[in-house]
Amino acid sequence: MNEVILRPKGSIDIMVEAEVINPDIFAGKTKGEIGQLIVWQGSKQLSLSEFFDVDGSARAAADMKIIIEGDVSRVKHIGHGMKAGEIVIDGSAGMHVGSEMIGGSILVKGNAGSWAGMEMKGGTLHITGNTGDHVGCAYRGSWRGMNGGKIIIDGSAKSQLGGGMSGGEIHVGGNVENFAGIRMNSGLIVVKGDAIRGAGAQMSGGTFVVCGKIRQFSPGFDYMGTEKNPKIGETVLSGEFGKFTGDFAISKNPKGILFTSEEANEGVGK
Repeated sequence: MNEVILRPKGSIDIMVEAEVINPDIFAGKTKGEIGQLIVWQGSKQLSLSEFFDVDGSARAAADMKIIIEGDVSRVKHIGHGMKAGEIVIDGSAGMHVGSEMIGGSILVKGNAGSWAGMEMKGGTLHITGNTGDHVGCAYRGSWRGMNGGKIIIDGSAKSQLGGGMSGGEIHVGGNVENFAGIRMNSGLIVVKGDAIRGAGAQMSGGTFVVCGKIRQFSPGFDYMGTEKNPKIGETVLSGEFGKFTGDFAISKNPKGILFTSEEANEGVGK
């Protein structure tokens, strides 16, 4: 696998929009050609080399690794729509990292801003830190969120994780805030920690698991029973989980499934 290394030149004040940091766009280009790719900073069009030193040259996207050596939390849309290859960010990433990605993988060794993996269709996005709002979510004005691929968050996520989710998987090692899985209609969300409120609100399909405590349980779910060590696809849960279906607040026949830890939510929703 050939490598292209991007080294940030310094701090960035106004955020930079850099959809061009994408193996499909780098493919077949020399170091100089990559440096001349256009990014946006506010209303200005600037070259990528204004913000990064570029090292290496690119061959086919599927055989390429882009390594960003440093914090790029002021750079948006890294890997937006990528189809193949690999991006490794040795630091935090800005908003929209991996949005609409179709294939390949992105590893963020830090935190990621809001809208990470927005409307993602395939591939893997792994964030070792925390994320902002709307991860894997539908964009404003749309009802369909991610429909394929896998998002792994080792830390915690803020609100509306997986909103409108239509497929794929999201695994969160920490906590989520409000309305995770809102309008979800397919796919799987597993939260190892706690949720504040609105978990699975308006969901019509898919499976949502909360292994910790739900502070404010949504009233539109009916209790179906308790399962021990349930298996959901390739995911095996440990312990006893209450199984609920809903959300009856939006439909008479919803097919959403919500699993909640019995130990952390004793008597809740029954």
